[in-house]
Amino acid sequence: MAAGDTDVVITNNALRLLGANIITSFTDGSKASGIASNLYTFVKKHTLSMYPWKFALRKVELAQATGSPVNEWQYHYTMPSNSVSGLPVAVFFSGNANAPRELGFEIYEGKVLTNSTKVYIDYVWDITEDLMPTYFITLLVYQLTWHLAEPITDQTSKADYWKKHALGNPSEQVRGGYFRVATQIDAQGQPPHIIEDYVLTNVR
Repeated sequence: MAAGDTDVVITNNALRLLGANIITSFTDGSKASGIASNLYTFVKKHTLSMYPWKFALRKVELAQATGSPVNEWQYHYTMPSNSVSGLPVAVFFSGNANAPRELGFEIYEGKVLTNSTKVYIDYVWDITEDLMPTYFITLLVYQLTWHLAEPITDQTSKADYWKKHALGNPSEQVRGGYFRVATQIDAQGQPPHIIEDYVLTNVR
C-alpha cells in the first residue's frame, strides 16, 4: 500500500503504458482527462467486484428495512451503499465467531431478503486507493490501460493487447493474465471457502 496512490496517479500510469500524455486532474481540459474521468470509477468498481479481495472485505450487521417484502420472505435488509457489487460475499445469521454461512436468503433490489431477525454479511466495499495493495494497483492499471487504449490511441490492437495482459486469453474466461497473479497473492492466508463460495466466482 502506498500513500501516494490516487485515482490520477493510477490513470497516469495507464496513460504512460499507452505512450500518451499524462493529466494533472480529471478536469484539466485535456482529451485524456475527459475520457479517464468517465471511465475510472467504472473500471475501479468493476475490478473490485470481480473477486472477494481480502483487503477490501468488510463485515457488518445489516439494518432491517421498514415494512415487509412482498414475497415469501419475512424481512429485508438494506445492503451497504458502498458495496461495489450490491452482493454479499457471505451471509450469517449470527455475529458470533465461527458462525455458519447461511443459504436461506435472496438478493432483490439491493436488499437481502430472509426470515432471520439478524443478518451479518461480508462484502467488498469501494475502498480508497491509498488502502489498496500493490498487486491490486497493478491490476487496476492494466485494466484501465485496456479501457483507455482505443479512445486514447484509436488502436483496437492495443486494447486487445492490454485486455489479454490483464485478464488472459478468451479460453481463460477473464480469469487469466495478471488477474490470476493478483488473486493468488490475495488468497494467501485467506480461508478457501471465501473464494470457492463467492457469489460472482462462477459468473461468466
